[in-house]
Amino acid sequence: MNDGRVEGGRGRALLRAFRHRNYQLYFGGQLVSLTGTWMQSVAQSWLVYRLTGSAVLLGLVGFAGQIPVFLLASVGGAVADRRERCPILVVTQTCAMALALSLAALTLAGRVEVWHVFVFAALNGVVNSFDIPTRQAFVVDLVGREDLMNAIALNSSMFNGARVVGPAVAGLLVAAVGEGWCFLINGVSYVAVVAGLLLMTVEARARARPEGSALANAVEGFRFVARTAPVRALLLLLGLVSLMGMPYAVLMPIFADRILGGGAGGLGLLMGASGVGALAGALSLAARRGLRGLGRWVAFSSAGFGAALILFSQSRTFWLSALLLLPVGFAFMIQMASSNTLVQAMVPDHLRGRVMAVYSMVFMGMAPFGALLAGALANRVGAPTTLFIGGAVCIAGAVAFGLRLPALRDEARQLIVAMQPAGGDPAEESSVGVVVK
Repeated sequence: MNDGRVEGGRGRALLRAFRHRNYQLYFGGQLVSLTGTWMQSVAQSWLVYRLTGSAVLLGLVGFAGQIPVFLLASVGGAVADRRERCPILVVTQTCAMALALSLAALTLAGRVEVWHVFVFAALNGVVNSFDIPTRQAFVVDLVGREDLMNAIALNSSMFNGARVVGPAVAGLLVAAVGEGWCFLINGVSYVAVVAGLLLMTVEARARARPEGSALANAVEGFRFVARTAPVRALLLLLGLVSLMGMPYAVLMPIFADRILGGGAGGLGLLMGASGVGALAGALSLAARRGLRGLGRWVAFSSAGFGAALILFSQSRTFWLSALLLLPVGFAFMIQMASSNTLVQAMVPDHLRGRVMAVYSMVFMGMAPFGALLAGALANRVGAPTTLFIGGAVCIAGAVAFGLRLPALRDEARQLIVAMQPAGGDPAEESSVGVVVK
């Protein structure tokens, strides 16, 4: 899988996953597609807000779009372990393209209603239930274990580069010509990722296909997480942050319009500012080679995320709020990407799809409950107080995780050493002893 390797240079350590031609194709297609996805996300939120002005409905749309991941991701992960992953992604990305183009047609025709948005959000969630765990597990097929950490960090960089550009462009387009054009651009953008997948030459990996039904196989992923203390602790903290902190994005239209007076353009700038911070966090992880100290990064970044949310909730000045979203994005990305890296380093290949499905359920699947809770709380106590409470809970969770780190270190080291390929990098192996220190 090392075909088409690019030459090294000053950024060799930062870009080492690009040695793999398949990863180059994957990265380029996803960058275009994710920019469109972020455009649709912002435009969809603004459309619901414009049609209803309701914080509760903003939360409900977020719930409808993400609850399928919570319910179905385990089945999607089992399918990813039973089938070749590239063809699965071609199907899921094509389905997402069809949904985006259909929503664009309704909106541009002036016939869109709120219930349409709910239906399309839920259908996208079903697609993501199979797409997300498959994409998470597919990365190792593209680069192998030796460049896995770098590829995960570069994926996060790509995701957040799109998160910077997409919302900013969406804000301008929504203000100028309406939401429908954002949906249309998103639909067209899927052509890039589908083309990249079709151009790949992915070697079939030798892995025993699990026996029994996909639903029965999915239970093995839950069992691995339940009996593996370091993975369980990482996912519990990630789930808490996703539940209480991540829904800040759901409430962003309220901050942009009612509290900060920025309108649709302001919403794009605020979401873009968060993306800039997250991009910086992802690039800082991409430059790392070993796993040393990632456990501490998880604890500190979770606490920093909560503190930044609290400060943002108290700001009433637009540009100060935008600046405060930089550390919000930075800290959340560090926590999410570090947790992803550590979990993937500890999971055996034959369970990768199913364990990453549990990761997806925790990361994406808890968000709908958080969106629902945030919308209901904001309706009662206001958006600023809701974010303040969420930030405080994130800090409490970070403290609890930090206190457990010493007890988790030995088991994490044993798991990561067991996953090292024969003849691996001695420096890498020597670093895992303090991976959760």
